[in-house]
Amino acid sequence: MPVVGLFNKEGKKVGDIQLNDNVFGVEVNQYAMHQVVVALLANKRQGTQSAKTRAEVSGGGIKPWRQKGTGRARQGSTRSPQWIHGGIVFAPKPREYRVSVPKTMRRLAMKSALTTKVVDNSIVVLESLDFEAPKTKEMVSVLKAFEAKKTLIVTAEANENVFKSARNIEGVTVLPVNNINVYDLLKFEKLIITKDAVTKIEEVYA
Repeated sequence: MPVVGLFNKEGKKVGDIQLNDNVFGVEVNQYAMHQVVVALLANKRQGTQSAKTRAEVSGGGIKPWRQKGTGRARQGSTRSPQWIHGGIVFAPKPREYRVSVPKTMRRLAMKSALTTKVVDNSIVVLESLDFEAPKTKEMVSVLKAFEAKKTLIVTAEANENVFKSARNIEGVTVLPVNNINVYDLLKFEKLIITKDAVTKIEEVYA
């Protein structure tokens, strides 16, 4: 079983914590992580873009000039794509970008991403993380203690004080454990997670 240090928010080691092998010590599957990240990004797309083709642009019903004898190129409508105010060639239309990924692959990708953090020594487990009031200065000191810059902070529950303390710090995101995803785990260089959040993850994925 992987063993990592357990720290307080001042950055001092207070012990060790054993992580579940079935969650934080699996064989990393790059393909599963890639597929899940592609699906996550695709599912964020709204697909509402729309433009008009020549058939949908108003006007242009009359032939602008006669076919022959003017010396100009033949034209059938002022709404052809080459005209100003004409239609768009292959105009984009609303479409669905949603990609479906099997549940087993999503679980494997999440375990692989968590294992990657352990293997890269990019995970910090905190005994607890709580502030009496929103204080950006306190959050900055926590991050400095662990030399964390581009960081994902995961708490067991939604914590407003922690969230507000970090929201103005560039490169730092706070999420409750039930909102984490593979993309965020891979995007951030360091993962700071509370002990209670680790327990919740192991309950779901072990």
